[in-house]
Amino acid sequence: MDLVRQVPDSVPVLIAGGGPVGLATAVELAHHGVRCLVVEPRETVSWLRPRAKTTSARSMELLRRWGLAQTLRSRAPLAVSWSNEAVFVTGLLGREITRISGCFGLDLVGSDLAAEPGQQVPQPLVEEVLREAVGDALLTGWQVAGLREDADGVTVRITSGDQEREVRAQYVVGCDGPRSVTRAAIGSKYEGRQDARPNFNIVFRAPGLAERMPHGPAVHYWVLNPAQPGMLGRLDLKDTWWCIAQGVRAEDADPVQLVRNLAGADIEVEVLATDPWTARMLLADRYAGDRVFLAGDAAHQNPPYGGHGFNTGIGDAVNIGWKLAAVLLGWAPPSLLATYESERRPIAADTIEAAASNMATLAPELADPALMGDEAEFEKVRPAVAEAVLRTKDSEFHSLDLVLGYTYAGSSIVASGAGERLPHRWLAPGESLYDRLGPAFSLVGDQRSPASAVLVAEAAELGVPLRVVDLPGEPLSLVRPDQHVAWRGGDPAGALRTALAHDR
Repeated sequence: MDLVRQVPDSVPVLIAGGGPVGLATAVELAHHGVRCLVVEPRETVSWLRPRAKTTSARSMELLRRWGLAQTLRSRAPLAVSWSNEAVFVTGLLGREITRISGCFGLDLVGSDLAAEPGQQVPQPLVEEVLREAVGDALLTGWQVAGLREDADGVTVRITSGDQEREVRAQYVVGCDGPRSVTRAAIGSKYEGRQDARPNFNIVFRAPGLAERMPHGPAVHYWVLNPAQPGMLGRLDLKDTWWCIAQGVRAEDADPVQLVRNLAGADIEVEVLATDPWTARMLLADRYAGDRVFLAGDAAHQNPPYGGHGFNTGIGDAVNIGWKLAAVLLGWAPPSLLATYESERRPIAADTIEAAASNMATLAPELADPALMGDEAEFEKVRPAVAEAVLRTKDSEFHSLDLVLGYTYAGSSIVASGAGERLPHRWLAPGESLYDRLGPAFSLVGDQRSPASAVLVAEAAELGVPLRVVDLPGEPLSLVRPDQHVAWRGGDPAGALRTALAHDR
């Protein structure tokens, strides 16, 4: 089929960029029955740059909401049961200094805290699962080259080689990364800073390395060798690994030697890919025009320490996705869309600062030359280094307050005393409270309460889909599509109107 004929003339929502955030936005829209077009230049997903490797407990809850959590877990090379530990060592084949358990919410299996534990999984696999869910809404081989807004919509210019087309959309979501065309089109600019320290990523194959390694399973191995500090981890349970050599410039890098330095031995190494980078702490000064919205790296960038990068973008995708759906389906006014920036930008700002704080102490700062001495020297200094590790790195590996605890309290569409994620619990083995929620709004609690009838009637008046979840004896909560509480207690009159920005 001619590529040109695959491009529609118009679509309700066009998404620029088909990375995990763009795809998640499309899945969220489809969750509500809204059509979209995802424009992505990459025909296929490359596994040579695994990028993010931690899908947070919160992102996994949202994947569960879409029916995709188990699909991702079943295909992940490392099962969630494989490890939840970070081990700090003098070298991958050297001495152990200390370890941290319960990392990244990987230990939340069966916990009432979350419907899903975190999952160690390379970003390319997340993208593949989301691509399959998006289906023919994904247009590969094309990219957004420009756009212009007007009162009635957005005209988007897309190109593929020497072909060019214009697509008319009611709304555009820019998920096109750090060099975002959509960010430039709305006159938004990054604010922030860049870390001066260089880093060098390597994906490599090392046959037999896992069998020689004495420290057991871990999600991260931090090497505190002053001569070559860094971190490593497994991409699968075969022979594929990743590592970050810290303080190494691309022009000085010998990838094979760097891996051997981190391992502490002249192991067999096949380099699959390399990627020099520096950490950035950047936040767009505005997230939206009238009909164009930024999400993911187009809106914010943070250091990878703590595993918050694309997970923050998944939160963006759900927030803008359900709001666009509500407007396009007619159960909310366009004024609802103004709350996307006011709700999500502060979350990104907090995440950037948390990740920057995590980055303040890395392997180079924790390394002590005495660790590399004889056994007596090592044992003399090990307790102090272990204490420094536990003191400075705990928040990086244990960040559920940020991952599960962020709130929209103070938002103009959230009632006083609400805004947090609905507290989770299991109702029966394998049945989460979240599984009973509807795709739109849900009314959770004792439906004999007089407030229930008020809210049900208001939903009918406004044409808002509302699922009733009866929990006898429990106070009522009005829950948004993103599982955050819009109202709890107090006078219910107008609560749903407020939650959807009616009369604003």
